[in-house]
Amino acid sequence: MPQLFRRRTNTVARLTLLAVVLLPVAIAGAAYGILQSAYVTGVGVPRAQPVPFSHAHHVGSLGLDCRYCHTSVEQASFAGMPSTETCMTCHSLIWADSPVLAPVRESYARDVPLRWSRVYDLPDYVYFDHRIHVAKGIGCTSCHGRVDEMPLTWKAQNMRMGWCLSCHRAPERHLRPLEAVFDPAWRQPMDQQVQGPVLAKRYHLNVKSLADCSICHR
Repeated sequence: MPQLFRRRTNTVARLTLLAVVLLPVAIAGAAYGILQSAYVTGVGVPRAQPVPFSHAHHVGSLGLDCRYCHTSVEQASFAGMPSTETCMTCHSLIWADSPVLAPVRESYARDVPLRWSRVYDLPDYVYFDHRIHVAKGIGCTSCHGRVDEMPLTWKAQNMRMGWCLSCHRAPERHLRPLEAVFDPAWRQPMDQQVQGPVLAKRYHLNVKSLADCSICHR
């Protein structure tokens, strides 16, 4: 009886079966990669703003404290954005005629706030309180990264639930003394694994409850 199929047919069949198995895995891997990419998360991508504000200059070079602009960070869930009056405190004298700062001067003259683009914008079903994090020894750079080195502001963390839980399940790894909360140059001590639990006890932190759903979803 003559041979019905060519010899390479078996190879083609094996490769087809292998593709059927591997293709879904490859698609899932590609989808996961896209979801983790900066294109989706925005991590590391500077946000366009009405004025190209540089934290590297104002915080890193000039040494402005975070609370000078974000005045409500210790009292409210929202850190607050600086009013135009805050900007003009300095820029009525410094760079007073700079074209870059024209939107600031116009905002001040018309008494209309600047429309800043939010870098971090959590979903409505997520409750986040800056006040409690600051009070419990979580520094600004733990979430916002080294803003003192950012000429333009970008997202340092993806702020997804998995990332938040990684801290909530072991907060002692990130706790710092209260006097260092607003210090962008603070570095963890070599004995953080010893100091962290001590700080957690000092701050009356109930670590076991931090991973409860109701902490962030209310």
